[in-house]
Amino acid sequence: MTSVSSSTSSTSTTSSSGVSVTTSGTTNSSSIDWTALIQSAVDAKTAQADTISTTITNNEAKISAYQTLQSDLKTLYSGLASLSTAVVNSLSTSAFATRAASISSTGDVSASSALSMTLKSGAAIGDHTLTISQLAAAQKVSGTSQSSQTDELGYSGTFSIGLEGGSTADISVTSTMSLQDVVDAINAQTSTTNVQASIVQVSSTSFQMVLTGTEDAADITYSSTSGDDILNELGVTDSSGSFTDVLQEAQAAEFTLDGIAMTRDTNDISDVLSGVTFSLLQETPDGATLNISIETDTSQIESTLETFVTNYNAFRDEVVAQQATATDGTADSSAVLFGDGTMRNIMDALQNALNTTVGGMTMADLGLSFNESNELELDTSTLSDILSTNLSGVTKLLSAQTTTSSSQLSVVNTGTSPQSFTLDLAVDSDGNLTSASVGGDTSLFTISGTTIIGASGSIYAGMAFTYSGSTSQSITVTSTLGIATQLYQIAKDYSSSTGALQTQITSLTTRDDDLQQKVDDINSAASALQSQLETQYAKYQAAIESANSTLDYLKALLNSSSSN
Repeated sequence: MTSVSSSTSSTSTTSSSGVSVTTSGTTNSSSIDWTALIQSAVDAKTAQADTISTTITNNEAKISAYQTLQSDLKTLYSGLASLSTAVVNSLSTSAFATRAASISSTGDVSASSALSMTLKSGAAIGDHTLTISQLAAAQKVSGTSQSSQTDELGYSGTFSIGLEGGSTADISVTSTMSLQDVVDAINAQTSTTNVQASIVQVSSTSFQMVLTGTEDAADITYSSTSGDDILNELGVTDSSGSFTDVLQEAQAAEFTLDGIAMTRDTNDISDVLSGVTFSLLQETPDGATLNISIETDTSQIESTLETFVTNYNAFRDEVVAQQATATDGTADSSAVLFGDGTMRNIMDALQNALNTTVGGMTMADLGLSFNESNELELDTSTLSDILSTNLSGVTKLLSAQTTTSSSQLSVVNTGTSPQSFTLDLAVDSDGNLTSASVGGDTSLFTISGTTIIGASGSIYAGMAFTYSGSTSQSITVTSTLGIATQLYQIAKDYSSSTGALQTQITSLTTRDDDLQQKVDDINSAASALQSQLETQYAKYQAAIESANSTLDYLKALLNSSSSN
C-alpha cells in the first residue's frame, strides 16, 4: 500500500511597501510500503511455479499409487510360483511335487516307534510294506577299571586308531597324562577317525574307557606304533591286540521292502526309493509289518490357493479404491488413477485368465467364484473334493504342461514362463551334444553334458531338458498354460522393471524432474527480481529522504529570512 500526504500553511506580514516580512509553514511528508510492492511483484513471478508444484504433487500421488499396484502384483505372482509349474523332480519347488507320507502298522509294533521318514520334492508316489529284522549298529568296546580318571597314568607311547576301511590318526600319550587326557586326545581326532571315546564311572574308584564307532557296520581298528601299548595297558585290548570286552558288535541294517531283502551300513537309508529317506528305529517282530503310503501333499496346493485369493483381493481392493467417486459422481480426491487405462488393462487380463477353461475345467471346479462384491472366494470343501478325485485335472487346469515330440528329450523344468518352439540339437561325431538352438540362435540355451538349460534373461530362462540321443535332430517342444501360469505371467510382466507400471512411474518421475527444474528456474528468477527491486527501491527511498531534507532546509532558510 502506498500513501502520500502533504500539507502546507503560511502566514505573511506585508509592509506598506509590499515586501513580505515573515513566512512560516510545514514540510511535505511521504510514506511508501516498499515491502508490499516488492512482494507483489515476486508473487506475480512465482504464481506459475505454484501451479507447476501442484502438478508435481499430483504426479507424486500417481507414482505412489502405481508403486502400490506394482508391489501388490509382485506379491501376487510370488505366491503363484509354486502353482505355475507341475514339474516333478527332487529340485522342483512346485506345490504339485511336494509329498506327504503316512505310516501304519499291522501286528505288535508301533509305526512311529519303528520308522520315521523324510521326503524330497518329487519322491515317487506309491504304497509299500517294510519289515526290519536288524538295526545297523556301531562297534563299542570297553577297557578295564581304572582307579582314577584324573591321576597320571605313567604310560608313554603312540597308537593308531580308526574304523575299518576309513582314515586313521596317531594318538600320542605321555607319562603325565590321565585317563581323561587320553580320552580328550582320541576325541580331538574323531572327525578323522570316526572313533569317539568316553569314560563310564562304575563307582567312585572305578572308571572305564569306552570306544564307540560313529559309523554303523564298521569295526574299530587299533595298532600300537611305539612305546607302551596304551590300550593294552588300559585293558581295552589283550596281548594279541583283540578287544577284551566288546559291548556291541558292528552290524548292518537288515530289512525287507515290498518283499525284497536288503542290507545297508546305516539306519538312515536314502538309496532305496528316490527322494525318500527311511530312518529305521526299531526291529519289527515276526508277523508285524509297516505300511507306507506316499502321496502328493495336497495341503500345499490348498494353502497356496488360499494365499492367492488373499493376494488377488488385495490388488483388486486397491483398484477399486482408485475408481472411487464422490457424492457428485466425479472422481474422489483420493482416486488419483481414476480412469487409468493401464490399471484397467491389468484387471481385465487377470479376470480373463481366471475365466480360462483348460481340459474342460474352470475355476469353479476348484471352488473359486466371485461374490456379489466381485471379490474372489474359495470354497475349501469343493477344492478338497476335486483334489482327492481329480488331481491330474487340477494340475492341468492350474499349471504349465510341457511335452516334447521325442522320448529322447526329457523335461526337467518348464520354468515359470514356458514356451512352445522347435529345439534344434547338434551332436558331434562322438555323439556328444554340442549345441541347442532356436531359429539358428545358439545363445538361448547353454549345454552342460546332456543337460540343456534356458539362458538367463531369455524367454527360455528356467526351462531345462536332458537329451539321451546320439544324433542331431529337431524336436518340437509344446507348452500349455494353466490358470495359475497365466496369472503368474500377467502379474510378473506388468510389475517388472520393464513392465507397463514401471514405464508409467519412470515417465512421471522424469516429468516431475523437468517440472521441478522449471520451478527452480522460476524461483531463482523471482529471487533475483526481489534483490533487484530491493536495491532499486532503496535508491528511491534515499532520494525521497534527500529531497525532504532539502525541503526542510529551504523552509528553515525562508523562515529565517522572514524574521529578519
